[in-house]
Amino acid sequence: MELLAGPEAATAAVPAVPAAPAASRRRLLGLDGIRGLAALFVVVHHVFLRAFPGYPANHAPFWAGGFVYGRFAVVVFIVLSGFSLSVSAARADWRLDSVSKFARRRAWRILPPYWAALGFSLLMTWFVVAQPGWPEPTAKSVVVNGLLARDVFAVPSPNRAFWTIAIEAQLYVVFPLLILAMRRLNGFVMLAIVATPVLTLGICSAAQVPAATTLLNQYTPDFAVLFASGVAAAGIVNATERRRNRPWHWFALALAVPVFVLIAWRGSVWTIDNIFWVDLAFGPAIGCLLAAVVTERPRPLVGLLDARPLRRLGSFSYSLYLTHAPIVIAVYYGFMQGRVRMGGPMFLVLCALVLPLTVLFARLFAEVFELPLLRRRGWGAGRDALHLPRRGRVSMTGES
Repeated sequence: MELLAGPEAATAAVPAVPAAPAASRRRLLGLDGIRGLAALFVVVHHVFLRAFPGYPANHAPFWAGGFVYGRFAVVVFIVLSGFSLSVSAARADWRLDSVSKFARRRAWRILPPYWAALGFSLLMTWFVVAQPGWPEPTAKSVVVNGLLARDVFAVPSPNRAFWTIAIEAQLYVVFPLLILAMRRLNGFVMLAIVATPVLTLGICSAAQVPAATTLLNQYTPDFAVLFASGVAAAGIVNATERRRNRPWHWFALALAVPVFVLIAWRGSVWTIDNIFWVDLAFGPAIGCLLAAVVTERPRPLVGLLDARPLRRLGSFSYSLYLTHAPIVIAVYYGFMQGRVRMGGPMFLVLCALVLPLTVLFARLFAEVFELPLLRRRGWGAGRDALHLPRRGRVSMTGES
């Protein structure tokens, strides 16, 4: 697909076919809406797990059964993360300002809200309701989770949603190399370089090689391919009009429909057992969907995703993702268990209680621990935003 072409392909015809700089440099519509919907889907998924026990078996009626697949919202997050981080580099002919500045910005963006959510989750686990079926977190848990190393060291976690944050932090380490590959090579070659060892690992695991299965389960390497897919898809912001006008939404639909049909045919148990391959199958469809949205096609979908409520939800989707799980657990085990019939009734009642509660709490949490950091964009400035005393002149510039 031309979306994956390198910078030479994007610029070769610039004198004759300009890349519409005005359109490519303005705010990209719809992305915040996608973030908000994905975060909300994860919340409903965790409600689903309480109301319909037996995961990965799906005992829900047809109108709720799709929420068993909360993993797919995480897949969207990973592709979208690679896409969003790469937009600035793509507009600058695949160049980063500096690797150290990128690392500081990512740390500034991710770590303070994460550490605050870790503290909140520990308090909820120790003093309200513990994570069911998991050992109580220890001092080692605090250190390992705080350092985003829980996939390296097996420790109890106070929050079921934290596993993806550690993986994303590891992807940030290789991000500059992906940008370098996009500049020197192109999207196809970059994806091939990333995908080859990952696919080899998957094939070895399918052949029942124990070491490959262990690596697959512990490190989720398929997310590296998904992240790289997002990086490659970001080339659309610097593309010629001819490439931007491709029917990316139809490409996305054509790629997604066979995967959905397969999932519907084989069911949730098979899907979760083969989640490595299903994740990878969704990556190209999500990349094409993002390309469609940022080129504002189809307009009704983009208008919906860019509606103010979804934009606002997307603005604190990270906080919603970080904080919702302990609230779902507390509401279910503290108030609802045994009081409402399991299944559909429990699902509907929990959604009615949990969704407004988690969204409201996440909004308040974001106002304290996330949004001030985005507004002030720097370590020294962030200290002012949080009303902390200034102790030096070192600043850490960051952006969302």
